[in-house]
Amino acid sequence: MTDLDIISKIGNLAGVLRDDGIRYGDYSRQIAYFLFLKIANELNKPPCI
Repeated sequence: MTDLDIISKIGNLAGVLRDDGIRYGDYSRQIAYFLFLKIANELNKPPCI
């Protein structure tokens, strides 16, 4: 996954949250939380052999 893919996915997620009436500060906080959970999940996976 490239940086542009990540930026695109974040932009799409921000658009969905914004369209649901969530303010910028709220949805940026939610996106940061989603990224934190994703990173934590990736770090806890067993290594691929």
